[in-house]
Amino acid sequence: MELNLKGKNILIGVTGSIAIYKACELVRLFVKSGASVDVVMTPSAEKFISPLVFEALTRNRVLTNSSESWATYLNHIDIGKRADVFVIAPATANSINKLSKGIADNILLQSALAFNGTLLIAPSANTNMLENHYTIGSLKMLAVNDVKIISPESKLLACGDEGKGALAEPLEIFYQTAQQLLVDDFWKDRKVVVTGGGTREKIDDVRYISNFSSGKMANALATALYLRGADVCLITTKEYSSIPKEIYTIAVDDANEMLEYTIDSIRVAKKGKMSRATMSSSEPIHLIQKRPYLFMAAAVSDFTPKYPQNGKIKKSSIGDSWSIELKENPDILSTINKDGITTIGFKAEMDSINGFNNARGMLKSKSIDGVCYNLLRGSDSFGTDDNSITFITDDYSIDLGHGDKLSLSFKILDESRKLNNE
Repeated sequence: MELNLKGKNILIGVTGSIAIYKACELVRLFVKSGASVDVVMTPSAEKFISPLVFEALTRNRVLTNSSESWATYLNHIDIGKRADVFVIAPATANSINKLSKGIADNILLQSALAFNGTLLIAPSANTNMLENHYTIGSLKMLAVNDVKIISPESKLLACGDEGKGALAEPLEIFYQTAQQLLVDDFWKDRKVVVTGGGTREKIDDVRYISNFSSGKMANALATALYLRGADVCLITTKEYSSIPKEIYTIAVDDANEMLEYTIDSIRVAKKGKMSRATMSSSEPIHLIQKRPYLFMAAAVSDFTPKYPQNGKIKKSSIGDSWSIELKENPDILSTINKDGITTIGFKAEMDSINGFNNARGMLKSKSIDGVCYNLLRGSDSFGTDDNSITFITDDYSIDLGHGDKLSLSFKILDESRKLNNE
């Protein structure tokens, strides 16, 4: 999924860690997204990699102790003024402890101290250094001062120790940084449930009935919601490793399992997460509960085997033909209680004549607020990275066009918010 960050300016700080090679991939991700990227390096970072590498990737001069210039923006004051966000990755324990104390004894720390915007740090250090009480205290102090900490991973470290301290993957740092740029007050902290993938209805322990749904549209929707700041729960039958790790995910198999977890997740969502509403300076701050949303993008099998078997049914016991008795699955959208939640359904059709009306009919038959309608060409339409969506409500329908699924997801969110009068 490619994210469009054109017009955004990213400042990346690089400290002296063996994980510095991952910073090259992080820079590449931001450049690929269309953002303008500046890099500032500590003297220790220059021992690991030449500034020339980052200059080749960004097409911008790198700020170092020796390259600082007051004749251009390339200095520790002005470089931050043009940045929308500042992310330090990797951030060593030394830099973390200095940052928390306001120490600015190199060009990167000076740039951080002068920066007046959103700052993120991605720690990378030996486990003992990171879990030292000084470092723990520093991370807490930084968090209290609205610095976002991108949690390191637990794995075998370069020093040979195994434990927490490995730099988060570049894609995860990219997502968490992009969220700071794209967060929207309407979606921020709003509870949202997304379902995705085609359910797998068990025949026996090695066979099942399913469909061609890839789950990619649900993954894209969950990612777009996360980037807008929503509190997302994704319930899916498919692979989701490419989405932000901060998204809460529930893996399911069949329709009954998806129904059970959807009901539970909606119940949790309706309890609400209190968020602060922005009020005028003359009024007190009130706590409000934002109305939750459900995006039902899963392709739920209409039928399931009536008598699923344990183990593997032997071919020799079946004979030349095999008749499997099926029973109807529960209709999740019709079954769940939708009071107090805005619900968007998805409808894929291959009938170019009646497909639109069939999708529109879901509004009444399933008592939902909106439908995302997709006219398929055939089975080759499944699993692609792009889609075509028409958004349908009781009052209007709008063609959102054809595009990659993440871009379409942002358009779906823009239309979906119109259904809420908050």
